[in-house]
Amino acid sequence: MRHHRRWLTAAGLGLALTLSSIAATATPAQAESNGGVRIMPLGDSITDGYTVPGGYRINLWQRAAAAGYTVDFVGSAVNGPAALGDHDHEGHSGWRIDELDTNITGWLRTANPRTVLLHIGTNDIGQNHDVANAPARLATLLDHIRTLAPVAEVFVAQIIPTSNTANEAKVQTSNAALPGIVAQKGPRTHLVDMHSALTTADLADGLHPNAAGYDKMAARWFAALQAVPASLRPVTTPPVGTPVLLSNPQSTRCLDISGGGADGGQALIWDCHGGANQQWTATSSGELRTYGNKCLDVNANGTADGTKVQAWTCNGTPAQRFTAKPDGTIVGAGSGKCVDVNGGGTANTTLVQLWQCNGTAAQRWSVR
Repeated sequence: MRHHRRWLTAAGLGLALTLSSIAATATPAQAESNGGVRIMPLGDSITDGYTVPGGYRINLWQRAAAAGYTVDFVGSAVNGPAALGDHDHEGHSGWRIDELDTNITGWLRTANPRTVLLHIGTNDIGQNHDVANAPARLATLLDHIRTLAPVAEVFVAQIIPTSNTANEAKVQTSNAALPGIVAQKGPRTHLVDMHSALTTADLADGLHPNAAGYDKMAARWFAALQAVPASLRPVTTPPVGTPVLLSNPQSTRCLDISGGGADGGQALIWDCHGGANQQWTATSSGELRTYGNKCLDVNANGTADGTKVQAWTCNGTPAQRFTAKPDGTIVGAGSGKCVDVNGGGTANTTLVQLWQCNGTAAQRWSVR
């Protein structure tokens, strides 16, 4: 993958160029969005679509559209043909598990995916990079994803076959470790048997799929998504009883409490990190709890614009009851006003306050 061009035979290179010509890459705008469920294709050149620009993402997009789903692929990279309705992704040619892990925090903060499609590990094997510990590195990567995207549905694919006999044995050993790892990462982490979806006849160069192979990957991904219907629906309000992060889409920063859990700790926005002071659990009574026994609170149950929003020991008063609405606003029960980022600011430490609901981006909160 990083060095994959050295491995191509002349015939393989010719096939790759032919397929690239057929797939006639468009010049799409990065960060396309159609308001659909945010899905991050994450991995290496197989996700990017080497030999067929866009790779499995082309057919996956088409399958989702034909089934009536609105999908927003997200990521910092962009490529693919006009037949692919959204070109964003997080596939990086030649990258190993550790290299994805080094960058995953920034990508998740920016993209805020509802669903992640992860296929990685081919380059750990191809580069002979501490292959025995590749499953452990994958487990660490998943931990970081789960911390920053606690309610995301994460699909982990077993590595597709390779025609290199020695490497294929390593692929099968790594794949055998994945069910146990995925089982430890909670009910929102899912295993996808991608290895059995393809054979070496579906490879363009012995490593990357040809067009038919990518279509088989798309079919396997789509079946996995359909088996978890929530993965194809946005989360619009915090689910009761589940810790989530709440980020302001304008800044991509999270609702955060300063003060180490003391009463009166100021609500503000800060880079999302998933720590205890950014975890919010909705209750059936309308509370948003953090630190276990602290609640999001309007100071003195005030109603004036600019009233401080803070954390306070939960006490059941209207100052601590909120309605999270599908449009992303969080409305105080005692005031009918919105939880608001002061001045629409985007910098770390910008204060969060109470303000008349006005429909601006300063009053939108996205569930992560």
